[in-house]
Amino acid sequence: MKTVTSNGAVLHVQVDGPDTGPVVMFANSLGTDLRVWDPLLPHMPKGLRIVRFDNRGHGLSDCPAAPYDMDTLVSDAEAVVDALELTNVAFVGLSIGGLMGQGLAARRPDVMRALVLMDTAAKIGSPEMWGDRIAAVQSGGLEPMGDAILDRWFAPEMRNDATRLAPWRNMLIRTPVDGYVGCCAAIAGADFTASTAALTLPVMAMAGSEDGATTPELVEATAKLCNATFHVIPDAGHLPCVEAPDTVGALISDFLKEVGHV
Repeated sequence: MKTVTSNGAVLHVQVDGPDTGPVVMFANSLGTDLRVWDPLLPHMPKGLRIVRFDNRGHGLSDCPAAPYDMDTLVSDAEAVVDALELTNVAFVGLSIGGLMGQGLAARRPDVMRALVLMDTAAKIGSPEMWGDRIAAVQSGGLEPMGDAILDRWFAPEMRNDATRLAPWRNMLIRTPVDGYVGCCAAIAGADFTASTAALTLPVMAMAGSEDGATTPELVEATAKLCNATFHVIPDAGHLPCVEAPDTVGALISDFLKEVGHV
């Protein structure tokens, strides 16, 4: 089990594949951990060096007291890059992970090769919206909000399958309150509109057609900011890597080939 320390927090890191393979680094969404990528990995090209890590406050990473800020979360991703001496990184970020990817691409163009933005945007929601969610979670925990969050995460077919849904609900509601609201605070204060518009590396963006958290229209607007190609994943919600891993894997594989990463 690998760990990297960043700003006083120990982050859980998992590395798979050959040390000499092209690097693809993944950053997970709010309320999930690095296992959110498990369904996708079999659909990725062979021979990659796959780097995943649990965001602070999630999975097996440390959970410092809330709130967090986006600069700290971007520094966490940067710490993983530097500790593992990664170069020519293709970064795949989901939701808050996509915000981190945008921040890292702006801060460290020397290590970034390409960027995939999945169900994310340069700015997500409003401070007032996130403030309301933070207050609700601090008051009652994540359990009462679980169903509403899962409605945004998944399309109806997935939501109606209790057996498939159960592990993801468990992952969500077992997220520490400080970790969840800490990351909510980071999202509330994040606005990468200007820096993302200035990015020059290749970018691909995608969104699930049924995403109730970051709608396809919101993701497409960010794609236009940075001249990214944009795809809508049919019959998928906020986590298309879970609901449509074959489609997402094919899109990412084609993108990596187009940019010469594989």
